[in-house]
Amino acid sequence: MLHVRRAADRGAADYNWLKTAYTFSFSGYHDPDYMGFRDLRVINEDVVAPSRGFPKHPHRDMEIITYVLSGALEHRDDLGNVSVLKAGELQRMTAGTGIRHSEANPSGAEPVHLYQIWVLPDREGLEPGYEQKGFPEADRRGAWQTVVSPDGRDGSLGIHQDVSIFLADLEAGRTLERPIAAGRHAWVQVIRGSVVINGEPLLTSDGLAVSDVSSLSIRADGPSEILLFDLA
Repeated sequence: MLHVRRAADRGAADYNWLKTAYTFSFSGYHDPDYMGFRDLRVINEDVVAPSRGFPKHPHRDMEIITYVLSGALEHRDDLGNVSVLKAGELQRMTAGTGIRHSEANPSGAEPVHLYQIWVLPDREGLEPGYEQKGFPEADRRGAWQTVVSPDGRDGSLGIHQDVSIFLADLEAGRTLERPIAAGRHAWVQVIRGSVVINGEPLLTSDGLAVSDVSSLSIRADGPSEILLFDLA
């Protein structure tokens, strides 16, 4: 089964300083047909205006992953972490028993464009934690690059759930295959570009839910970047 989630059909909000699109129900947007997919609970695409951001706020019992596409994002939390997440970098925050954090655009001139992703943890009451890393772009050209995994394999960020996340960059006309193990599922998010996946055309910010499929064949119609979730 393949189910396309078109970018234009997502929930959306414009707060002047923040423009956001919700793949799944979030905040004031509720759609009972889109409450998440497997252990994937949130995929928000955000654009934050210069010198603005999210003030300090709490989270519990969630694995929160942020991927910055352009600009930069300053992170502060009550564990003492202070860092700037640059374009192409990812962070993983384990909210666990409770964490307070803020995320802000430190630039006075440029917006920051990012994806924020929430994954349900494999258990409640985890110790809060934080991890941040950049991954060489060259390692995902025409290939799957592991950026998040349960065991931190291949230098990826660790996560407390049976979920692995991959990035791939494809040149126009290039095809990339991805096997899906029996009983597994996948979500594909098109970060940029246009692709055809098992005959389904997808554009920038479109998503695709995958179940009961043994493999994916992804062909890029133009330069494209793909984010793929392998899910139990």
